[in-house]
Amino acid sequence: MKAARKIFVGDHVIEKDGDPVIIAEIGVNYYDIAKKKKIPLLDAAKFMISRAKAAGAHAVKFQSYKAENLATKQSPAYWDTDKEKLRNQYELFSQYDKFGEKEYGELSAFSRKNKIVFMSTPFDFESVEYLDQLVDLFKISSSDITNLPFIAHIARKGKPVLLSTGASTNQEIREAVRTIEKEKNGQIVLLHCVLNYPVAYPDANLVRIQYLQKAYPKYLVGYSDHTLPDKHMRVLLAAIIMGACVVEKHFTLDKSIPGNDHYHAMDPDDLLTLNENVRFYRNIRGGTSSFMPSEINSRKFARRSIVAKVDIPKGTAIAPELIAFKRPGTGIAPKEYERVLGKKVHCDILADELLQWSKIEK
Repeated sequence: MKAARKIFVGDHVIEKDGDPVIIAEIGVNYYDIAKKKKIPLLDAAKFMISRAKAAGAHAVKFQSYKAENLATKQSPAYWDTDKEKLRNQYELFSQYDKFGEKEYGELSAFSRKNKIVFMSTPFDFESVEYLDQLVDLFKISSSDITNLPFIAHIARKGKPVLLSTGASTNQEIREAVRTIEKEKNGQIVLLHCVLNYPVAYPDANLVRIQYLQKAYPKYLVGYSDHTLPDKHMRVLLAAIIMGACVVEKHFTLDKSIPGNDHYHAMDPDDLLTLNENVRFYRNIRGGTSSFMPSEINSRKFARRSIVAKVDIPKGTAIAPELIAFKRPGTGIAPKEYERVLGKKVHCDILADELLQWSKIEK
């Protein structure tokens, strides 16, 4: 098994030090958009795909599940119940599980036609089977990082795996990665994530991106964000600067819609801002360990040379009190100071004149 250092996502590539691939997680937010616009669910989902594409997302991601396969009827909430009032997981998820193979197949085809990558996170074995025909890569939720039989089943499909690591210990991450590796699948992207809705800024813990890079140098590392978006999209930009080569964030068309994933999602304006940040970062990032061509004149004229402090008559031996260090840097460099001392000059040198090797004895 060879670890993949490049993973192709449609026309885009997830790779170390490459431009970040942006995933707009529509999730199940299209249910509320459909209700607000009074349009069918499929139309709302397609409309959100189109808006995500127009704002610069490289991929859209949904969630595939049936509430009865996901949670018991007594599962308590783990989200902020001030934002999402429901306190029971089964009750919440059963409102958003109407789509199946037929609907996701139509969304996959629509995405392909609009040149944006279609993804959906499976939450049960049945979803994995039909999504295998519809997606080019799988995303595994943080909530399933200890569901090793499920992870193994997905890994056996042989497609790239994006593994979220929210709420996990380092040992749990290692076990999940080894489970994928045992299935001879080396196409892994580890996504740092904090499994809370919303995540307070001090809890974003972006340094874990760098921990994952050091702990898993063979694999790619990204970031799945649940913080509240600020107008400058600074959290995702910071994650990209710290090395995230793929970033994922929930996507909505209206952050004011109460409940579910709207309040901590980005909207099209936020996505445009994020892409503007990426372009700016790409401009300033550079790619050389040496100086820039634009600095050539500075190297010549902003540096110093050895100059005559006073008039130095022909035949005079150069002494410390006869010289100084001044700009420009087109004469003998100050680092040659020791070589110059004691040498005689071949001709008169005027005060403030740059010393040149041609005027000094060998």
